[in-house]
Amino acid sequence: MTEELRGHRIAILATDGVERIELEQPRGALHGVGAQTELLSPHDGQINARQMDIDPAGSFPVDKKVRDASVDDYDALLLPGGTMNPDQLRTDPDAVAFVRDFMASGKPVATICHGPWTLAEADVLRGRRLTSWPSVRTDLRNAGAEVVDEEVVIDGSLISSRGPQDLPAFCAAVVDEFTRALEPA
Repeated sequence: MTEELRGHRIAILATDGVERIELEQPRGALHGVGAQTELLSPHDGQINARQMDIDPAGSFPVDKKVRDASVDDYDALLLPGGTMNPDQLRTDPDAVAFVRDFMASGKPVATICHGPWTLAEADVLRGRRLTSWPSVRTDLRNAGAEVVDEEVVIDGSLISSRGPQDLPAFCAAVVDEFTRALEPA
């Protein structure tokens, strides 16, 4: 195990319906380089994951309610997808405010699949370049983003990817970009 992100705390914002693999693989990649992650959600207890949006895929324990979290406590943010997860997050005022504040902080944010829906709701995509699951792209364009169909897109501190098929490249980009952004000056 390498230690590029030892001592760094990464927030993962998700709720019920999260696509298991889109939370699990990036989280594992971050742990593999020494990062500590905390799962934030609008509710406490646990969140129920899905596989391909349809099949139940276990659960994850919630570390903290998003309303009790502060952007200042984290070095980066991961927004996994799954259709139901961000659809619920974008209707939660605390989740939307946390995402808006995180983007305003300039700290790195990574999102995959349907995850950018919450960014659109937070009104932080105007003039940004990113990618997503195909069915989300019109919403992102309507939010002012330039949307492209690429495996991974890096626009400043925003890292995005299309979906589960891109996880190997997405995980590598997340580790590389978080490490680069969080290196001491």
